[in-house]
Amino acid sequence: MAHSHSHSHSLTGPSPMGPLAAKIVIALLVACGVATLVGAALLWPSGQRADIPLPFQNAAGGAVTTESGRVLSSATAPCGNPAAGTVLTAEPPQAHGDTGQCVQTLVAIGSGPNRGANTLLEFRSGPGQPDLAVGDDIRVSRQVDDAGTTTYAFYDYERTWPLAALAAVFALVIIAVARWRGLRALVGIGIAFGVLVVFLLPALRDGAPAVPVAVVASAAILYAVIYLAHGVSLRTSAALLGTLASLLLAAVLSWAAIELAHLTGLSEDQNNEVAAYLGNVSITGLLLAGFIIGSLGVLNDVTVTQASTAFELAALGDGASRREVFLGAMRVGRDHIASTVYTLVLAYAGSALPLLLLFSVANRSLTDVLTSESVAIEIARSAVGGIALALSVPLTTGIAALLATGARGPVNAPATPADTPRSRT
Repeated sequence: MAHSHSHSHSLTGPSPMGPLAAKIVIALLVACGVATLVGAALLWPSGQRADIPLPFQNAAGGAVTTESGRVLSSATAPCGNPAAGTVLTAEPPQAHGDTGQCVQTLVAIGSGPNRGANTLLEFRSGPGQPDLAVGDDIRVSRQVDDAGTTTYAFYDYERTWPLAALAAVFALVIIAVARWRGLRALVGIGIAFGVLVVFLLPALRDGAPAVPVAVVASAAILYAVIYLAHGVSLRTSAALLGTLASLLLAAVLSWAAIELAHLTGLSEDQNNEVAAYLGNVSITGLLLAGFIIGSLGVLNDVTVTQASTAFELAALGDGASRREVFLGAMRVGRDHIASTVYTLVLAYAGSALPLLLLFSVANRSLTDVLTSESVAIEIARSAVGGIALALSVPLTTGIAALLATGARGPVNAPATPADTPRSRT
């Protein structure tokens, strides 16, 4: 009589993660979430009104008011027209005298209390002056002095409709390609900006410590963006846990880089204005927060990709072990690191291009250029982002491989001699 026995493995995918390890990952994410909420409550801004910095004040000490305008004509005329900046309901008078040549631009006021009237803007020819053409839409600032006299001045170009059109095209392309996930990602962008405007900036303005504020804001953004865009699953939980760990690492690295390189942030004009008009705000803290927030995007990109890669390899690997899934995902991760690091460095170099151009014609040595604070900030920012990026890959890949596979060995292991059919007579 013939008798046979065999062990069959008919799993269609990787063995699920054991409940204990899954609970550990979930518990860590819950703990981080609770810590984020507690930190936000403790660091929540006071809501006190801050004094408006002098460059942004009007004559009465309030915020500068801007109105829309459209260029009607532009011509060269003698400087010193007495009607410049005033509200006009008729043709402006002509200036006389030998005071140099200026560009005089007649602008129709399109909003505010003087809508329908005109004003005359006067510019001396030269670099840095706006080059206005007939039909250009611009913004003009409106000032009212103590005597009630209203004057107008050029403020900026009107960019509402071009930017709105670009944003609409961006949103349509994202939604067309990524469908509902793309729409959720756009909602996540809105939430991220909301966190920055409602929490991060007011807290920094109140003088709160920069590192906790930046870490709490970044964690809140990550929870919202990752789960909203990619759904709630073990895959996204692996990416989130890896990103949070990398974020803490980026915070420590940012602090160390700023302290070791003695970066003050005062080489940037905006920081000088903050130091001059918002004395309770730490400039180095502001610089540190910028380092941390700036690393979020690239960390999120890499960790989500690595988690997805590990789970896909586990699903298609016909019972691959954790080690095999980890090594396979790391091969993808190394390529991702290589491409993202130079992308990161070139992005920062692009933002500092005007400064590098000035240095290139100043006959300064390369060492002086690279160690000057303006360039050192970009180098430190690139180094911090690159280190956090590189270390986030094995960290996230390890977490994802652990969650994507449940067996220490292959699920569909080759048959052993004891498992092969045997015949008995």
